[in-house]
Order: sequence, then C-alpha cells, then structure tokens
Amino acid sequence: MGEIRTRVLFENEVDVLLNAEGRLEQAKVRRVETEAVVDTGAVMILLPQDLVEKLGLRKTQKAIVTLADDQKIELDRAGGLLVTIGDRQMSIDCLVGPPGCEPLLGQIVLESLDLIPDPLKRTITPRPDSPFLPTLKMKSCPARPATAKKSPIPA
Repeated sequence: MGEIRTRVLFENEVDVLLNAEGRLEQAKVRRVETEAVVDTGAVMILLPQDLVEKLGLRKTQKAIVTLADDQKIELDRAGGLLVTIGDRQMSIDCLVGPPGCEPLLGQIVLESLDLIPDPLKRTITPRPDSPFLPTLKMKSCPARPATAKKSPIPA
C-alpha cells in the first residue's frame, strides 16, 4: 500500500470561536493549511512542535506513546485544535512531536469524520453510506422515557 497524504486545515479553536462572536478579526485567527500523512496505525493526530506553537495551542498533559517499533516515548498533548478535511470538521487534541516532523492523522480523525482510506487512489473519502454528514457508531443509546399524555377527560 502506498502512502496516503491529504490536505488539512488546522486552526486554533479558541480563535475561531472568538471570531464567530465578533471578538477577533478573521485575519487574526491562527490557522495553517498543510499536507498530512494518513496513518491508519496511529490513534491520534501528531503535529510538529513548531506548528503547535504557530497555532498557539496550549499543552494540557503528557501521554506515553508506543511507536511502530514498540519503543515507548513520552509526548506532550495539546488541546484546542480544529481540524477540517474537505467539508468535514472536528475539534480534537493532538500529540506534539519534534519540530519539523510530518503531521500525522490517526484513527480518531478518520472515524469521527467518517473517512475511509483508498490505498489504490491514495486518498481518503467520505464513506459511501454517509456522503453528506459523518455517521458515527454507538453500541447503544438509552431510550428516552415516553411522555405520558394526560387525558383531557377526568377519571
């Protein structure tokens, strides 16, 4: 299977919200459009430290990450990232890699945006069953209690 790359817009979610409220000019929203590698073996997004700093994302905690060679390393995790691929968008945390490393998209993004990799075309596309909006899976959802209607006639 060949490497799959896709165009991604990364934005600072707080900036986007402040802009929507009219408290920050559109030109001041921190954003970067770049190519990212689709890594179906990864769980999260990995962004290089310099990109995280350019976006002004806040480091929130640390995580132990197991690499493909089973080596375990500790990475920072940053929050407040808005990710747009095509016409689908989501908010997520990312792992912070060394400066200059390639941005990687993992399974959480693919599943949340309902995108599937096509190894022959080397692209990701919306799942055919959900061309307009992502369809998300859930094991179960508690049923809403039925609202009892009162009879207009007293008993």
